Amino acid sequence: MTLKGQVTSDSWNVSTDTFPTGGGFGCEIHVGHTGSSEEFKHQFRHSKIFATEREAVIDGLREGMVWISLKQSKTIHL
Repeated sequence: MTLKGQVTSDSWNVSTDTFPTGGGFGCEIHVGHTGSSEEFKHQFRHSKIFATEREAVIDGLREGMVWISLKQSKTIHL
């Protein structure tokens, strides 16, 4: 069984999926937001391995929220 997490707003969303690895659990992060002209989606894997799925989901959601904040403030451009 894998844990999933999701945080949404009117203009953005962050979701996570965990997966087992040799040393614990990894996390796949999905982010998306609707900008002034188009919808943007991006997915990436967290760079850390976690001891529990709960830790992986919580930190993955946190990482996704930071990513959305940087994207919306136009600090990063993709």
